[in-house]
Amino acid sequence: MTDTMPFGDYTASGAPSNIELGPDWERPDRAALEQLANYSTANVGDALGRLGMPDGGITALWDGCRAVGSALTVLAVAGDDLAVIEAVRQVQAGDFIVVNGFGYLGRAVMGDILAHMFRSRGAVGAIVDGAIRDRDEIRRLGFPIWSRAVVPAGPWKNGPGAIGTPVAIGGVVIHPGDLVVADSDGIAAIPRYKTQNVITELARIRESETRMRNHAGDVAATSTH
Repeated sequence: MTDTMPFGDYTASGAPSNIELGPDWERPDRAALEQLANYSTANVGDALGRLGMPDGGITALWDGCRAVGSALTVLAVAGDDLAVIEAVRQVQAGDFIVVNGFGYLGRAVMGDILAHMFRSRGAVGAIVDGAIRDRDEIRRLGFPIWSRAVVPAGPWKNGPGAIGTPVAIGGVVIHPGDLVVADSDGIAAIPRYKTQNVITELARIRESETRMRNHAGDVAATSTH
């Protein structure tokens, strides 16, 4: 449960010297995030041509987890949370923390204290391609997290790492500022340049699915007579 700042070398800005900060990135329009909040990851994945969805090994911490936000990407050494700690200072409201922890399951790179810190800064949730811990505390906090595993072992705090650079999560490359939708089914990531096309396609998918459900209901009603 202890996610304290480590000792080490720091830059003039206060950042650890071995944590790379990528160039400034543009975050998506809030209206686009609000529109996406009305759709499931399954629908978003369909609108993406059934691409852009990390593998199913990264799952929600509890049933009913849901979040939509702008990717704040973190590259962390397997089992090491120095870059994750530094990411707290980069959070803006609406950010979705996306951590490439190399899928390592031996040590957690996020626990309840970091979850609380991210939440207090306005982050909407976190995805960890690796392990987390403090499941019960995080659930009580209500901070949505997706990860590969839950383990009790805590992380090393040595680095190196990077923040705000492209990362691979479950076989999908996610860039800073990409739109991320996650729910109990899993995760979908929308490149920023595809935002409007995806939103338009989502409206078409909803209309089509409504017609199919109505037809299925009519068929069921007919079959009972």
